[in-house]
Formats: sequence, structure tokens, C-alpha cells
Amino acid sequence: MADLQLSLACSDNPRTRPIIDGLVQPDGIDLRVTVIHPSEMFWRQLHFAEFDVSEMSMSSLLMSVAHGDTRWVAVPVFTSRRFFHTGVLARTDSGIDKPQDLVGKRVGVPEYQQTAALWTRAALQHVYGVKAQDMEWWMERNPEMSHGGATGFQPPEGVRLHYIPPEKSIASMLLDHELDASALFLIADNLVDRSRVDVTKDPRIKRLFPDQVGEGQAYYQKTGFYPINHGVVVQRKVVEPHPWVVLNVFNMFAKAKEIADARAREGMDPYLETGLIPREVRQTIARDPMPYGVRANRDILTAITQFSNEQGLTPRVLGLEEIFAPQTMDL
Repeated sequence: MADLQLSLACSDNPRTRPIIDGLVQPDGIDLRVTVIHPSEMFWRQLHFAEFDVSEMSMSSLLMSVAHGDTRWVAVPVFTSRRFFHTGVLARTDSGIDKPQDLVGKRVGVPEYQQTAALWTRAALQHVYGVKAQDMEWWMERNPEMSHGGATGFQPPEGVRLHYIPPEKSIASMLLDHELDASALFLIADNLVDRSRVDVTKDPRIKRLFPDQVGEGQAYYQKTGFYPINHGVVVQRKVVEPHPWVVLNVFNMFAKAKEIADARAREGMDPYLETGLIPREVRQTIARDPMPYGVRANRDILTAITQFSNEQGLTPRVLGLEEIFAPQTMDL
């Protein structure tokens, strides 16, 4: 019999699917899993602390820690990454053809503080010289339904931020010419996001970076960053009486990732065996672009703490030891 019963909230992706399917179980823990959209998950966890273990927005985690919220102990598991700035959308008649054209434009965002928006602004600033203060921001989630409502979010100094009226959404404002662009667009059905029309299929909307893959590759070559989106947290009230939970949770996620990575490599085998992909690719794909642990991610974790402070989300640059459980710092 397991020593402890815990609840887990996670999103459904290849690296969590072995946990959801029950293929991987944490030692000593009877786990009850809830699969939920990240937007809703983070809102519920930040406002109500419903789950013992959950994925967590890295940006919201940094803000919570910086503002004295001690409810969470972070585990260096990073279940989601993406080149977020490659998803910027713009109206075809907005005059936005390159990042610098965003200056002076009205830009929608589901949540100003969310990690995807943080990474997008960092790329625009450090690669293209466009700062957040150069644009006018419109945020879809109101304070009651936002992550920022639980982290003490206030618009950073010099940032022009408006809340989208409840009867409207990023989608409706883009299509009605009330916005020129969107830094991130979410249409998933959940409690906190309002857009329901897929504007990416509308001829009036285009991608700022038509070659998303090429832009992502260029960003990676320039910075070495594959942006981290989600981390994992355990409630401190669980960890303090049961410190062994931290490493058992880490090992569970690591084992699930091993299974997901093996499945991905297996899917490549026919292409490698038939020569449709060069044999040399096998050595390349052996490198892990999504490692877990603090040591393998120290540079990118340090960068996100610096970007958070630079963008006015956190009042100081956090040390990694303030964020992650002590027993994980050498992982």
C-alpha cells in the first residue's frame, strides 16, 4: 500500500501521458490524476491550491516566490517548451510585416504575465529591439479570472495595459479591427480564456513569421534557448512532513519522459532504416532538447529570472535556490 495519497494536475502531452495512463507510478504515493487545460489549471492552483502536485506556469511561479508566497516547492521538471514568439499574429491590413512594425500597435494577450508572453517579449526585445513599452497591450483575462489576480500583478511601469471588455475577446477584437496583432492566441475551451474562433484560418489574419520553424531555429542558434513554459510544484505543506516526495515526484516525471522519448525514437526508425532520413540524424536526435533538472537548464532558468525582472514582473532577480527544492539543485 502506498504511504501517501496525493492529487496531481497535469496537461495532456507525450511526456505526461505515461503518468495519465498509469504506466508510471511514483514510489510510495497513491496518485489521483486530473487532466486539465493549463490556463485553468494554473488559475485554480494559484487561487485555490486545489492540487498537491501540479504543473505550474514558470512566470507565475517566479512572481509568487518574489512576492512572498511560500505555498510551493518547485521541482525541475519542464513538461512544455515552445518558441512562443513565432506564434505572433497580425492583421493583414495592419502594416505589420516585421517585428519592428509592432511599435505603436495594439497587441492582444490572454495574460500579460504568462510565460509564453514573457518569452515573446524577451525575443522581441533582445533579438529585434522592440520593447513592451513600444506597444499598447490588451489583456483578455480580467483580474478575477487571471493568474495575476493571485500573484499581485500590476502593469509594469511604462506599459500601457487595458483589459478587454467581458463581451469581447482577442478573436473578436482582431476581426473587428480593434486590435492590430496578438502576441499569443488561445482558443481552447476552459474557464479563463474567452476566444472561441480560430482566427488563424481567417484570410484577414497572418503570422508575423510565416516560416515559424525557420524563425525558431534561428532563435535557438542565436540564444541556445528552447523556452521553458511549465514547471512542476508540490505544496510545501506536503513536502515539509514528507521531504522524500520531491525526488519521488521528479523520478516519476523523468521515467514518463524516458518512455515518451523512446516512443518518439521508435517512430523515427522506419525513416532511418529506409534512408529517407540520413543515418547521421540518429546521433543528432540522441541529444535531448528538453532535459529535466537544474544543472542542464541553469542558463535558461537564469535567463527567465532575469527577463522576469527586466520586464517588471518581479521586483528582483531570483536565485534558483529560492525556487527549487534543495535536494534537486544537483539534478
